[in-house]
Amino acid sequence: MHVAAIILAAGKGARFKSHTPKPLAKINSRPVISYSLKTFGAMREITSIVVVVNRANRCAIEDLLKKQRAQKVKLVVLGGARRQDSVLKGILAAGNEAELVLIHDSARPFAGRAVARELIRQASRSKAAICGVPVKATIKEVKGCVVKRTPERSGLWEIQTPQVFNRKLLLKAFARFGKTNVTDDSMLIEKLGIRVKVVKGSYDNIKITTPGDLKIAQVISKCLTE
Repeated sequence: MHVAAIILAAGKGARFKSHTPKPLAKINSRPVISYSLKTFGAMREITSIVVVVNRANRCAIEDLLKKQRAQKVKLVVLGGARRQDSVLKGILAAGNEAELVLIHDSARPFAGRAVARELIRQASRSKAAICGVPVKATIKEVKGCVVKRTPERSGLWEIQTPQVFNRKLLLKAFARFGKTNVTDDSMLIEKLGIRVKVVKGSYDNIKITTPGDLKIAQVISKCLTE
């Protein structure tokens, strides 16, 4: 089975507030994106990799790919205005030979191979699988600085990437609902009425959003390599 990994590095990273593009920021001397490239490049289940970039970081990421001799990278493509536009460009670049697409945010450097393998296994059966972790804190819906409701915590999960989908099914979802703003790719599949399998991920699979997250990532990186 041809599984194409799409690594997203096209975001502007407005909340990161750094002159260094977020995918190229360093965690213990290694660029953030290099972690995902190594993880998926070493997986036998992954056939090819497409990296989606923006105009500001394209040259630097292409140089990094050459320097690190990144395995399985098929193409580097420019992203779109929205995250989902970048995803679509990655899906199209993966080509018709790809049966499944694994979509991952480069800002999550600690995606585990075991979780990725399980997602691929589940998606090969159900066509849609995502990972996440149960929320630990109490969540409140707030509007105008006033609490509107407190959802039952036991049914709430924080959803992560990678997410794995049947490529044809995801393209169908984009054709029907691609103009609707969504925050993850699973939302498009859900709009088709398709059941999405959820696999338990890891609390270590954090997303680098602010400079402070790099400090946390440095600790996680050291713990994972010990």
